[in-house]
Amino acid sequence: MFVGVDHVGVAVKSLDDAVKLYRDILGFKLGGIHTLTERKVKVAFLSSGGETNVELLEPLGSDSTIAKFLETRGEGIHHFAMKVENIEAVLDDLKRKGVTLIDEKPQAGAGGAKIAFVHPKSTKGVLLELCERP
Repeated sequence: MFVGVDHVGVAVKSLDDAVKLYRDILGFKLGGIHTLTERKVKVAFLSSGGETNVELLEPLGSDSTIAKFLETRGEGIHHFAMKVENIEAVLDDLKRKGVTLIDEKPQAGAGGAKIAFVHPKSTKGVLLELCERP
């Protein structure tokens, strides 16, 4: 079902400040910054050289899910994303197994990825993202 960990998502108040920390102080390499207007979020992907990236997420407005997360929980880990090869098949399989999905169909993600989220009540409180890269 899963072929690896794609990234760990971190909610931040300021993308610029967070990029400076991860890139300039911690030594991560900035892979790109994307604005996802429809998801109301701006993201930066950073790599430490391995296969798993860090995704920094800044809200684009007070009605963004990331803004709501920051209000209730503050900055920190928001989700982790698993690599999948066929996101539609994985979603069908999880649904058949009774897992509660936030997204029953894939959505457009950063960098051309297809993504979908699994509800945390089905994963012991962890927001899980499925990610199929082109």
